[in-house]
Formats: sequence, structure tokens, C-alpha cells
Amino acid sequence: MFVDSHCHLDFPELIERKDDILALMAQNQVDQALCVSVKLETFPRVLALAEAYPHLYASVGVHPDNNDCEEPDVARLLALAAHPRVVAIGETGLDYYWHKDKPEWQRERFRTHIRAANACDKPLIIHTRDSADDTLRLMREEGASAPGGVMHCFTETQAVAEAALDLGFYISFSGIVTFKNAKALKEVARYVPLDRMLIETDAPYLAPVPHRGKQNEPGFVKHVAEHIAELRDESVETIARQTTENFRTLFKIV
Repeated sequence: MFVDSHCHLDFPELIERKDDILALMAQNQVDQALCVSVKLETFPRVLALAEAYPHLYASVGVHPDNNDCEEPDVARLLALAAHPRVVAIGETGLDYYWHKDKPEWQRERFRTHIRAANACDKPLIIHTRDSADDTLRLMREEGASAPGGVMHCFTETQAVAEAALDLGFYISFSGIVTFKNAKALKEVARYVPLDRMLIETDAPYLAPVPHRGKQNEPGFVKHVAEHIAELRDESVETIARQTTENFRTLFKIV
């Protein structure tokens, strides 16, 4: 019924609880999840989960916050993305919150991921924080609209959502949309067309209400769907059905 389009099940705090996490997914009707790579060094753990469980999928990429790791190049990303369980390139993008000096290496890494996505025709998973203008500029310059992708854990303005939608991207909402103080984001969730929306946990981070402050996990994604349904005056079944269809369309999952 539900899909968690972005989680980090390979992280130590989740992998050690893997059996319980998978059980709660089944209990809460979370039928599929995308395990997202943040470093090449830990990509084998991500891929191992996708190989072991048919309802889990993998991405390959290096998170923009990570600067103490193997630097990817297009050839390396393409080699890893060739595996049939890898459905996306990323998590990639720009983060000027943690890197306030706006380092050029971060922008070049983002360009590398977009070029790899274009070369293998797999969609991008994009992270942007305090960097929306540059993120959108590089997406345009590198032709990110060709492979498409998703603006994950979206927290930007409606204007940024409009620009991303114009580039053919999907918008994904995390548990943040359930937070009481996320009033502007709730309006964006009302605005985004339902056929361009995804839901996610970003587990182990950002647990939605009523689990805020606790360790997040894919089974909690149903609370994101329930809150968006309430915001849009839609049924939970409608939100679940459409976001699941969107997930399978974007990531070419049959």
C-alpha cells in the first residue's frame, strides 16, 4: 500500500534492528523501500540489502555532506549503477548549511552525478539545503531533466517546487511535513500535483508525528501519507496508491 522512497537501512542503528524493521514495514503495509547510498565505501551494504530482499532497492552516490570519502567519477558510478537492483543515482546535490563556504568540489561532484545519471538513464535523488539557486542552476546546465529524479526530503519554498516540477522532477515529503511548525511546507504539500509526489522517511532521521524525536524507520512512512491526505482532503488510500505508482514510474520498477 505504501512505499518509502528514501531511507538508509544500511546505517548501523537500523541494520542491527533489520528483522524488526522489516516486520513493522509488513505490519504497516509498506510494500517497498529504496535504500539510498551516501558513500561509495558503504555502497556494498546498501546493495546487499537490495539483493537479499526483493522489495528493497538501491541507489548509488555520494552525499554532498561527505568530504572524507572516495570521490566518485562518472565511470565508477556507471559501473556500480549497472547492477539491476540499482534504480537511481544519488543521494547527490548541494548543502551550504554545513558547507557555508560553498566549495567548488561540492558543485563538481554534483555535476558528476548528473552526468552519470544522463549516461545510464537512471533518475537522480537530489538533496538541497540552503543552496536552491545553485542546485537548480546546475540541474539546468547539466541537463538533469533528461534522466529526471526527485527532490528528496523537500523543505524549500513553493517557487523552488515549481522550478523543480518544470524540470520534470518529483517532490518527496518526509516526516517534516507533519511537524506543527512546518506551515509553509504544508502549503507546498497542498500545491504539488499528486501525480508528481513521493513520500519518504529519510530513516533513521526525521521521524514523523506521533514518533517525532524517536529513531525513524520505513514503517512510519504511513504517517506522512496520513498527514498529506488530511492536508489535501484526500483519502489515505488515494495518497498511498498514487505515490506508489509514482515511485514505480520514476524508478522504472515493474
